[in-house]
Amino acid sequence: MTRTLTILGLESSCDDTAAAVIRQVGDELPEILSSIVFGQNELHSAYGGVVPEIAARAHAEKLDICVREALDKSGLTLADLDAVAVTAGPGLIGGVMSGVMCAKGICAATGLPLVGVNHLAGHALTPRLTDGIAYPYLILLVSGGHCQYLIARGPEDFTRLGGTIDDAPGEAFDKTARLLGLSQPGGPAVQAEAEAGDPKHFQFPRPMLNRPDCNLSFSGLKTALLRMRDKVAGEKGGLTRQDRADLCAGFQAAVVDVLNEKTRRAIRLYLQENPATPTVAVAGGVAANTAIRVGLETVCAEMGAAFTAPPLHLCTDNAAMIAYAGMERFKAGARDGMDLSARPRWPLDQTSPSMLGSGRKGAKA
Repeated sequence: MTRTLTILGLESSCDDTAAAVIRQVGDELPEILSSIVFGQNELHSAYGGVVPEIAARAHAEKLDICVREALDKSGLTLADLDAVAVTAGPGLIGGVMSGVMCAKGICAATGLPLVGVNHLAGHALTPRLTDGIAYPYLILLVSGGHCQYLIARGPEDFTRLGGTIDDAPGEAFDKTARLLGLSQPGGPAVQAEAEAGDPKHFQFPRPMLNRPDCNLSFSGLKTALLRMRDKVAGEKGGLTRQDRADLCAGFQAAVVDVLNEKTRRAIRLYLQENPATPTVAVAGGVAANTAIRVGLETVCAEMGAAFTAPPLHLCTDNAAMIAYAGMERFKAGARDGMDLSARPRWPLDQTSPSMLGSGRKGAKA
């Protein structure tokens, strides 16, 4: 008999409150029955970034509404579900706690199984939700807080090949936008501005290309942009609109070049496993950047690997990816109790040493 699974997912790790319902019949591709996301851009716009306390309060106010809308849109009730999946980390601890407590309340009231999900696994497994790609595959997880090359062998089996030693690309895009007076989130704003710019007008460094590994660094690139901005503004008495566009274009081109070269190196390591169908996927909020996607697709074609990227609306934070990651854990027999803890830090590769240091709360990445 073909098994049907229906999972409610909750996501609240940063500044998006999300709920989604997905259903899978047998081995068919899962269907996203609903996906609701309440953004918080207006709440944080005056501060130039996400304020954790404001985000946590907004999650607490919106989660139950978000769940109701997701259920209504799917045409289902809580009685139709097989489990509830929730982001249990990593992320801003107040937001993560809001989601975990909401999920616990639902499960306590209904008796549904609870499945905690690593937010990063949600992104990393999205290509399986959308395209059904087979393990093992190479995933570039590139977002506001993370940038890692991982070989995915299972829903909880990841090997990190490399990653950022400081700022993630999304963080660098956000800081670049602030330095140039652009709106937040910075990624879309910088990309839009770069479309009218000349990527060769200003010369920016390509950090760590002189090192043979897959590690990356974007902090120095951000500093180089700051210095170039100040130099141009000092010479001209300010920035013209074209200067700003050229700065954005040059910065974005540098990020693309670094990611392209490091991806080539990661693919070479991945191909040593002799995968039956070599596949490279990109996921995370920065995967919505068109220039980055085009560059990675070109690299994969050169290296003889298939390339896949989720639809743009599934690159940014959403609960459909959490529901799917929870579904994979659920099918593997994973269940969590009412002692499930919210975790501010939770690396996907549990065996490799932390790249960004550790503290009392564990490894950062």
